[in-house]
Amino acid sequence: MAKVRSTSLVIAAFFSIYVIWGSTYLLNKIAVAELPPFMLASIRFICAGLIIFILCKVLKIPLAITKLQFRNTVFAGFLFLAFGNGVVVWALKYVDTGFAALEISAQPLVILLMMRFLQGKKIKPMSLIGVVFGIIGIYLLVSQQQIINQENSVTGMLMIFGCMISWGYGSLFVGNADLPKNYFVNTGYQMFTAGILLFVASLLFGEEWSYPSQWSTKVQYTMVLLIVFGSIVAFTSFNYLLRKVSPEKVATSTYVNPIIALILGWYFLDEKISGQSIAAAAILLTGVYFINTTRKFGKSARALK
Repeated sequence: MAKVRSTSLVIAAFFSIYVIWGSTYLLNKIAVAELPPFMLASIRFICAGLIIFILCKVLKIPLAITKLQFRNTVFAGFLFLAFGNGVVVWALKYVDTGFAALEISAQPLVILLMMRFLQGKKIKPMSLIGVVFGIIGIYLLVSQQQIINQENSVTGMLMIFGCMISWGYGSLFVGNADLPKNYFVNTGYQMFTAGILLFVASLLFGEEWSYPSQWSTKVQYTMVLLIVFGSIVAFTSFNYLLRKVSPEKVATSTYVNPIIALILGWYFLDEKISGQSIAAAAILLTGVYFINTTRKFGKSARALK
């Protein structure tokens, strides 16, 4: 029964990071059109962290952690959320949701290369094929004239690439770091401390803050969805999976996220989907598939324990 329960949790967690995170591109795009990016992200993560702490108290889950665990959660929170997410929200001011999701779909490629150069792990032949596909897909994606000609679009692309590096290093870091054993507690500390860091960044950048009562109804609902589902549910699932399966398996969420983001951006925001973007997506995701296929069977047993 324990094995069945563990398998069910893994499946539910993957659904969460696949579908819910795919929709957060749309939600952030809607909110950042009205709110400053670091303020938006700060409120989202501070609120989510506080809610998690309250739930832990209600469920009688101990919040006490060691100094080392606290330092590690702050560092992980910075890599994943303060920089990794906060800057993506900023970049969405300059690029479409579908484009951002497609660029981020190259995350497994980034992780693979970081595992090679930082951990010395060899790249297998099938993964090399994936790297080639990935590079071609990224080139097709970012070389589109209608995107390059948009104001500040190149800045947005570079910002997202920086976030991918941050997320990639974070994924490798948490795999071996001493973090709180409870995934809920781990998520709470990462989110709350990241929210504080984003608050400081917002002040340093001179962002103008406002009360929720001053926001439009659409943005108010969007923030609730981002806090509850995009933050608490999805990020707890993400932390859970990083301890249960390999980092490159967790990165396979990029198979589905771009598709969800493209469809929602087209339907709700009337974003255009070019033929070159579709071709880039097909080639890029094929590369991601090759990168992950070589590791799929060897680690499946560990993933289900």
